[in-house]
Amino acid sequence: MTEQRKKDFIMERDNMEQDNRKQQLRESSEGLSREERMASSSIGSLVVSMAFPAILAQLINILYSIIDRIYIGHMKGVGAAALTGVGVTFCITVFISAFSAFISNGAAPLAAIWLGKKDREHAEKILGNSVSFLIICTVVLMVFFYAFQKPLLYMFGASDTTIGYAVDYISIYLVGTIFVELALGLNSFIICQSQSRIAMFSVLIGAIANIILDPIFIFAFGLGVKGAAIATVISQALSAFWVVGFLTGKKTSLKIRRSCMKLEKGILFSIFSLGISPFIMRATESFISIVLNHGLQTYGGDLYVGSMTIMQSVMQIFSAPIGGFTQGISPVISYNYGAGNFERVKEVYRWMIGACFVFMLLATASTIAFPEWYASFFTEDTELIALVGKTMPVFMFGMSIFGLQNGIQPTFLALGQAKISLFIAVFRKIILLIPLAIVLPRFFGVMGVYYSEPVSDMLSATTATVLFVCNIRKMLSKEALAKIH
Repeated sequence: MTEQRKKDFIMERDNMEQDNRKQQLRESSEGLSREERMASSSIGSLVVSMAFPAILAQLINILYSIIDRIYIGHMKGVGAAALTGVGVTFCITVFISAFSAFISNGAAPLAAIWLGKKDREHAEKILGNSVSFLIICTVVLMVFFYAFQKPLLYMFGASDTTIGYAVDYISIYLVGTIFVELALGLNSFIICQSQSRIAMFSVLIGAIANIILDPIFIFAFGLGVKGAAIATVISQALSAFWVVGFLTGKKTSLKIRRSCMKLEKGILFSIFSLGISPFIMRATESFISIVLNHGLQTYGGDLYVGSMTIMQSVMQIFSAPIGGFTQGISPVISYNYGAGNFERVKEVYRWMIGACFVFMLLATASTIAFPEWYASFFTEDTELIALVGKTMPVFMFGMSIFGLQNGIQPTFLALGQAKISLFIAVFRKIILLIPLAIVLPRFFGVMGVYYSEPVSDMLSATTATVLFVCNIRKMLSKEALAKIH
């Protein structure tokens, strides 16, 4: 009997191992077929299957902050001051999101390149290291901003009138830092598997929750700005659980594994070299807001800081679909580049750059034509609406050609060209915009702050275009591909 039981046990164990191997092969083949569509499907079908869901996801994601601002701006009696206070916290929330951009735009394209090289194990190590990095960032950011939030907010443009609203919002928002990092940082790993619809749902869940919870916490419970922050934290948590749940489940071809979460210097260096550019792009948005808000507060006052909150919100509304489009299409470029299919790469990036340019041109034209209409979504204050009507056409003018850079920048990233992408990011924001925002107000007063944006946008877009034309042929070569590790 004992011998028979041993035989039965061994047979049962062998059957289970065989079933597991079959399941792994089935999941691997399903993931492979999804990925291989990036090399063979028409661009139009890829736009529908990958880019369109990503566009919706970005638009929905932007609702987190936009819906908050719309509800807060319409709070009776205090709407304008509360909107300005929450707008000041933009400097902190954007800096936090810069670390998730580090991963979503640095590690995810790298994982897609390795999928193109048929090395799934290395791609999963990139994912695992990314999770560990985001957890570490969460702890450091929470401790730092809790310790120095009030003096930082004053430095970022808050006044005695608006500081209370800013502190109320950010002190609660910081509790959800881990959810922000995981939801935004890891969602691109779903997209790079050609699973844009799943990625869209991760954002949709949180956005719908935020739209529902905002009026409940702000108005029904009477919590005001605090209520908006609570609704945002809960919503981001739901999105984070969805993303992590998928990446640890059975339907993903890239899985979060404990064995891959040990930090490795080589992988981190690869992620950092590619992710530093989008990180700087996001982080410098925070520094730019600091400089702009400080200049507006110095030369104008709270009303001018409030106008910048509205204009940055409108800019976010337009940059969201561009970001979603490039996020959805970039994995196609990375995959085909990793596979050495350079003609396919050319076909895709031409689509991407052209679409970005046309969209931003039309979007900018609408803001120049109807600035007060856009402002009315965020406030009922007639003085603030009139100020936006005067300044928005100036502030947004440079975006008319900035769509070129919107398409070129992610193309460089998708091709693993970290140095050029980093230069473009630094050139526009650190070399151009920040100095201009400091110098021009000395000659033009408060309007000089608004002039700095279009000047830097136009010079930067022109520079990016020249760099792309001069370097693209050299990048599309076997030698350039071999240098990516």
